[in-house]
Amino acid sequence: MFRSLHAAATGMTAQETKLDTIANNLANANTTGFKRQEAEFEDLLYQNLRAPGTNQQGQVAPTAVQVGAGTRVVATSRSFAQGAVIQTSNPLDIAIEGTGFLAVTKREGEIAYTRAGALKVDAQGRLATSDGLPLEPPITIPPESTAVTIASDGTVSATMPGQRQPAQLGQLQLVTFPNPGGLNAAGHNLFEASASSGEPLLGRAGADGRGTFLQGALEGSNVEAVTEMIGLIRTQRAYEINSKVISAADEMLRNATQVGR
Repeated sequence: MFRSLHAAATGMTAQETKLDTIANNLANANTTGFKRQEAEFEDLLYQNLRAPGTNQQGQVAPTAVQVGAGTRVVATSRSFAQGAVIQTSNPLDIAIEGTGFLAVTKREGEIAYTRAGALKVDAQGRLATSDGLPLEPPITIPPESTAVTIASDGTVSATMPGQRQPAQLGQLQLVTFPNPGGLNAAGHNLFEASASSGEPLLGRAGADGRGTFLQGALEGSNVEAVTEMIGLIRTQRAYEINSKVISAADEMLRNATQVGR
């Protein structure tokens, strides 16, 4: 059986995964805080028909004879590049400019992390995500408060009835990771820490290289539609070429079978 059949088949499988990644990127082109993914390939093991440096009739062969077995997807890395900042004028919307994540408490009690800053006030008066997950540490907005402000360092203040000076309600924290690429995407704009991401490092916005907050704005997806469309065309062409390799190998195998008869 031709090795090219298997090699081309692995190429088609790899391009299918890349297409899945591109499709997910394009589907989330307008998702707040979404970070695009990129499929990464690596070649498979080689069959050594002649090893490098083989001694042939007293002469050392200058090159080897190696036949590859194809390719595979080794990773789907995620780009945490800054997305476009979109002004919304909603006082509870915050965009993170720079590195860092907001920590939220999931319903199971576990901590997750997000870049989506479309905050709401839940039934207990706590700042929460659009899915109702409260921020960690929690910040409560009194129902009688007005003119909520969020400073660039995360200080949350609000004006109370009968008071001229706003009262400080709490401090938004930002979480960073030694390797954010190792975070596990959990859906719902959430990430979870893993052994690859390292331990979460909680701190004040603007300190130790962390980003800052911008009130009245949201961070959009960092997906560039033009870039994804170019990748889509390349993936489609690569898939077609690999399928033609299979057709060519099949035709050659058919011819060889007919000669044998």
